[in-house]
Amino acid sequence: MHSTAAETSAAVFAANRAVGNVALHAAAAQGTTRVKRLAEQGPLRARFPGPRAKELTAVIVNTAGGIAGGDRHALGIDVGAGARLTVTTAAAEKVYRSLGPESVIEVRLSLGAGARLAWLPQETILFDRARLRRTIAVDLAENADLILVEAVTFGRTAMGETVRQGSLFDCWRVRRDGRLVFAETARLDGAIAERLRAPAVAAGGAAMATMLIVPGDEARLAALRQQAGWQGEVGFSVWNGLAVARFLARDGARLRQDIITALGALGTRLPRLWLN
Repeated sequence: MHSTAAETSAAVFAANRAVGNVALHAAAAQGTTRVKRLAEQGPLRARFPGPRAKELTAVIVNTAGGIAGGDRHALGIDVGAGARLTVTTAAAEKVYRSLGPESVIEVRLSLGAGARLAWLPQETILFDRARLRRTIAVDLAENADLILVEAVTFGRTAMGETVRQGSLFDCWRVRRDGRLVFAETARLDGAIAERLRAPAVAAGGAAMATMLIVPGDEARLAALRQQAGWQGEVGFSVWNGLAVARFLARDGARLRQDIITALGALGTRLPRLWLN
């Protein structure tokens, strides 16, 4: 049986899509946190700047410079008992226009007893007609500590770009000691710019973020609630031992400043790359 031209073209397209993977296991050893295992595939790399210390910083690098339609990236981070890890990215992740297939990002985070993880990637920038499907799955030991921040900017707002059409599917599932404690799915599809202008959606904002804090209670959020001078809109919720902060801003610069302010209020050390 002979393949049609369309089938051949589709096969060539699929064969040239990037498949990236980072699997990292960090472990506590002699008062420091060290890399126990690391596997890398495709364009994704993990680098570890700085000397050995109680807390390890990992920088995820996408050597492809962005994500195109049909690309698939997987990030698996395992923080062993008592280990402390901060994960960030070398730059904002750019998701480019797709000719049809979705770009896929799968994140799996696992924290052992007494482990601490600050998941602080720089923002994800969606270009016009980008199609992104992202899933984040977290498994926490009962006494693990997590701060997870994910920010999305619709277009390079500093350049006046607008995401008129596109698709974003974002699914979060967090389990603590095996129990589901947080589940959220967000979807924007079609005329994104029009939807973002709606008062009940973003009221014209083009940058948004979610910060998940576990464990979280009113005492831990007190410093956040006392902050003034937010650049955009910020809201907080606390329930069942966790806290969530929501950020909405007109552009990426204002959003980043609000996230930096919130992390500072929580006493979370900011990765140097955030300040470059």
